[in-house]
Amino acid sequence: MKAKVPKKTTRPATSKAKPSTRLLKLIVGALDAKKAEDLRVLDVSKQSSITDYLVLATGSSEPHLRALRIELERVLDGEKARILGVDTSKGSGWTVVDAFEIMIHVFTPENRGKYRMELLWKDATELPLAKLLRLK
Repeated sequence: MKAKVPKKTTRPATSKAKPSTRLLKLIVGALDAKKAEDLRVLDVSKQSSITDYLVLATGSSEPHLRALRIELERVLDGEKARILGVDTSKGSGWTVVDAFEIMIHVFTPENRGKYRMELLWKDATELPLAKLLRLK
């Protein structure tokens, strides 16, 4: 039997609601349009007390990571979605954009292989990209 982990109270109560499907689809569409590779969306709402979805993607280089981050911020700003934080240390090969219910991780190929987030969240449900990319 799994122990139930209590929800943390560091986020506003509204973060308990699932994010709009529209926002998730816009994020995935923006990453796809900017040629992000190995794009995956994991529903971690049952495993995580701080986010509902992880969006994982690979950028080919540091400039590509920067372009993906800028596009993500543009989409989130356009939807008036709150961004809790952006962590992008120059040359780190890993960018994180925390939009409360959706946390986006974009890696260089080396770091994607090194950190293997999919294995860390292997109990999560992966959402099919084809369905997420259909919204226009």
